[in-house]
Amino acid sequence: MGTDPGTDAGAGAVPLGREGGRSTPGQPGDNAPHGSLPARPRDRVLRAAALAVPPLWTALGVRHAAGTLRHYLRGAGRPYRVDARALLAVPAVRAEVDRRLAQWREGARALGEPGAYAADSGWRGVLITRRGSADWWLALRGAQYRISGTVRVHADGSVVTDYRFQVHKSWNFDHGESEFGIPFTPFARLHETGLAQEFTAVGEVDGLVDAAGPVSPGDAEGPRESCPREGPPVETPVREG
Repeated sequence: MGTDPGTDAGAGAVPLGREGGRSTPGQPGDNAPHGSLPARPRDRVLRAAALAVPPLWTALGVRHAAGTLRHYLRGAGRPYRVDARALLAVPAVRAEVDRRLAQWREGARALGEPGAYAADSGWRGVLITRRGSADWWLALRGAQYRISGTVRVHADGSVVTDYRFQVHKSWNFDHGESEFGIPFTPFARLHETGLAQEFTAVGEVDGLVDAAGPVSPGDAEGPRESCPREGPPVETPVREG
């Protein structure tokens, strides 16, 4: 399963934080096309065994991982919606987004006057470790994310940012990779034989707010909080019958 790392450079006049982000998120793998290889008996045995894993993972509480693997084995290839709000709470993702928000605040304050400024990170890669979240590590391992919104600098130096968080993952197994000594190549072959199918995992959550108080003499920055606006969650995992 690929990790979707890295960014590329932007060009021209861009919103705050846009430089270095991707314009598009997709990173397709190098596997053979879907259904282009003949299915062998061992491929069918592997798929039958793999179908027992999502119920086990669900029972163990790793429901996001169960959902993505189940979607792969069902073979429809349709986009799969992940819980972006839950993903944003993963330490590695939260730290990466907070770092971008801090850059936005610094950039907006550096402009030297109150105002509202567009901001956009572009698409950037983030890796998820097993220690940070075993569930999301099994579900995605890594993904592309993007935050975009408006940074408002007030006369007292306080900054309020309204933003949207998006995630995109080209979900597949990569030839030659492995975890826990389990090679991914046989699982990649399930796509190539048509017994499973790669897909795109997507998600988003809007109405997020990051607020920082005015900068005091001798202090780097005033108190800060980052939270969603009041209201029901925007995203929920896809329910499949």
